[in-house]
Amino acid sequence: MSIPPLVRPRPVHRAGDLLSAYLPGSFYFSSARGALLADGVHSWVRPGSGARVMAAAEALEAAATAGVAEPVVAGAVRFRPEGESGLFVPSVVRRSGAPAAVRAPEAEPGTAWTVTPRPEPARYADGVRRALELIRDGELRKVVLARSLELTAEAPVWVPALLARLVRADPAAYAFAVDVTAPGDWAPRTLVGASPELLVSRRGATVVANPLAGSAPRSGDDAVDRERIARLRDSAKDLGEHAHTATQVAEVLGRFCVDLDVPERPEVIGTPTMWHLSTRITGRLKDPADPACSSLGLAEALHPTPAVCGVPGPRALGAIADLEPEERGYFAGLVGWTGLDGDGEWAVTIRSAEVCDRTVRLSAGAGIVAGSDPDAELAETGAKFRTLLRALGLEDVA
Repeated sequence: MSIPPLVRPRPVHRAGDLLSAYLPGSFYFSSARGALLADGVHSWVRPGSGARVMAAAEALEAAATAGVAEPVVAGAVRFRPEGESGLFVPSVVRRSGAPAAVRAPEAEPGTAWTVTPRPEPARYADGVRRALELIRDGELRKVVLARSLELTAEAPVWVPALLARLVRADPAAYAFAVDVTAPGDWAPRTLVGASPELLVSRRGATVVANPLAGSAPRSGDDAVDRERIARLRDSAKDLGEHAHTATQVAEVLGRFCVDLDVPERPEVIGTPTMWHLSTRITGRLKDPADPACSSLGLAEALHPTPAVCGVPGPRALGAIADLEPEERGYFAGLVGWTGLDGDGEWAVTIRSAEVCDRTVRLSAGAGIVAGSDPDAELAETGAKFRTLLRALGLEDVA
């Protein structure tokens, strides 16, 4: 009679404990599905974008062979698909249920900040006008233009406190913190944020994507917000902008799925600072064992969606390079994890910032389509900054 091998149960952690245990250099990701905290580097995934999915699968197999328990590939990928990524297999992974009510220190009162917009607001509005010319000329149907705020504090910014405040403000968001230190950085650099947008999630043969496009600021006044929600639901401009994204996401997932459910009309979902048109798309995979059908493989196939780039994609990428004065880096890229079985979760890195010592760089974008107004798009990016600014105690800066 053979004795079955001893299977150790997975340790049970509390979401608040994982959040409290996060330190810069670790990887943190949480959503309504659960929280994951990863430490140490067993191996890196370093190829170009064309080979990233296969390299990740090979890294996971090698880690499992080496005895890493329940290995995952985790990290972030830049906006430019051909750009470098920060994907790795951690040495240790801890998991918990979804975060609920968590403690977080308040933002330091009276902290002095220097704020530098990049580009200046007037220049961003000029970029929107140039984008509208390209749309009128028929070169584009949509392009997303981003701008940044560079904030400099008197003292180094403590990322764990900032992350905790983001999770406390919206426990259902896709909250993340990942080390993105690059050669030439004189201090550690962390990408941190609380994204409302799921790029793709996989469990077994089931996949879910939840593209967002078409937005309005949340006011905090119930009557005003009801009016804004109604206006968003009926806005031809916003519905058209959303359709670009939902259609493309459905088309891409349709290549991998035998069944796909795409609602006819979007619904409106809310965050503490914004309202968004949202379409939740679900499907069943043809071949879950194919590495291309892993959560990372699906994320790579989808990225960048029209929600962060434009239509048609290649021309929108070129317009973004011409119209935005600085590289986006990890803003509007993707962050998440994938396991040995292909399951995992990837979010779009919006409502995010890069923190390096005393400097915090926030980015936000707006979708430009026919009928867009430069001043309104400027105001929309300002509203989107509020997620991070509120966590820093600087909401009025927007």
